[in-house]
Amino acid sequence: MKMCVRKFKRAFCKNIKKVFASMIVSAMTCVVYAQNGIEGINEANTKVRSYFAAGTNLMYAVGAILGLIGAVKVYQKWNAGDQDTGKVAAAWFGSCIFLVVVATVIQSFFGV
Repeated sequence: MKMCVRKFKRAFCKNIKKVFASMIVSAMTCVVYAQNGIEGINEANTKVRSYFAAGTNLMYAVGAILGLIGAVKVYQKWNAGDQDTGKVAAAWFGSCIFLVVVATVIQSFFGV
């Protein structure tokens, strides 16, 4: 039994030493090849700002499509003689205005 314990200890110690050595080597490699954090932040900032214009245009396009769908829905309700035509028109118009205002406010707030 004691012999098994000794063999296990030796094998375990050898494995621990190998794992510890590989961790040290990988940590040193990461330190040597790591980029400057500021460069990465500036690159991310540039990429996000470049996508914002396309995102704003996408929000305007979605608002236009919602406006057309809303206009058709309101027209159908108006022709059917429904009493809640004004409520539906206000809801669709409000959603379109919200999309445009959010895109404009975010653009002016963050200076993009």
